[in-house]
Amino acid sequence: MKKKLIIFFSLFLFILLLFSIWVYYILFDSHKSLHNDQNITVIVKSGMSVGQIANLLYDKNLIYKTKDFIWGAKLMGTANKLKAGRYEIPKGKNNYHIIKLLDLGKISSIRVVIPEGIDSRKISSLLAHNLGIDSLKLISYVDDSVFIHSMNIPGISLEGYLFPETYDFYWGQDEESVIKRMVNQFIEVVPDSILRISKINPKQFNEIITLASIIQGEAIVAEEMPIISGVYTNRLKRRMLLQADPTLQYIIEDGPRRLTNKDKKIQSPYNTYLYLGLPPGPINNPGLNAILSAANPEKVPYLYFVANGDGTHTFSRTLNEHLNAKRKFDKIRREVYRKQRLEKTN
Repeated sequence: MKKKLIIFFSLFLFILLLFSIWVYYILFDSHKSLHNDQNITVIVKSGMSVGQIANLLYDKNLIYKTKDFIWGAKLMGTANKLKAGRYEIPKGKNNYHIIKLLDLGKISSIRVVIPEGIDSRKISSLLAHNLGIDSLKLISYVDDSVFIHSMNIPGISLEGYLFPETYDFYWGQDEESVIKRMVNQFIEVVPDSILRISKINPKQFNEIITLASIIQGEAIVAEEMPIISGVYTNRLKRRMLLQADPTLQYIIEDGPRRLTNKDKKIQSPYNTYLYLGLPPGPINNPGLNAILSAANPEKVPYLYFVANGDGTHTFSRTLNEHLNAKRKFDKIRREVYRKQRLEKTN
């Protein structure tokens, strides 16, 4: 009897040893032959099974065998707990390290640059591409009156209030938190002296941001922004049509492109060639320089300006001066086009 117990116990220890070796092999085999000091980007999508994740890692040459990875996740009790996200996984890491990484959700951030002067449609497309989120759902928050009110924004849309900045987001981050981040950045960056206007006179505040968006659409050189603001302020005071091209670019579907006389006849409250005053709201999301310029227009005698083709503008007091400047630019533009056609034919 005693001999049988010894044999049974010895067999148990042997099986336990084999099991321990197997577990160690499954979890802690270092994958050293895969090591090359390179991080591999892996995107685990929501709803992926452990098997699908294993196949993804195998395709990325991060693991030897999919079955070993699956068994490892089961042994660690995390097979159904691996989190979606974008990961940077170093080659040569063992299954334990990778499973722990996915279990803890140690996802890598994604740096996204939101340029000054782009509208919410382009922002939603940019974020959808970089973060894998739903662009339509993102846009729905921009136009959601309840959500806009909850963010203390005095407008009919969040257009204009999605602050252009370099952000660190995460793959699959929920749309609401992304929008909140950009609006909160607007509130953080814009000076209190301007933000206070939103509580005293919400209409005036919205007009400042609307004007800022037009200035952003017109100006390439930051130094010209206060001057352009002054020109538009002068036109508003004299009840002149703003005739701002960026407002047309906002309402055409195939822009930005060269505008036509037909575009100037589009029936829209955003068409400043047809309707007096500012449009109902911002046409893009301006940067801080444009906002400051809109709130503090430079006192200038100008009523007109025309692009010089190099990012700067020629400013004029009278229509006659403006037309002369425009003819001068048109002549330069025709000469440039002529040279370009000659280069193509040679």
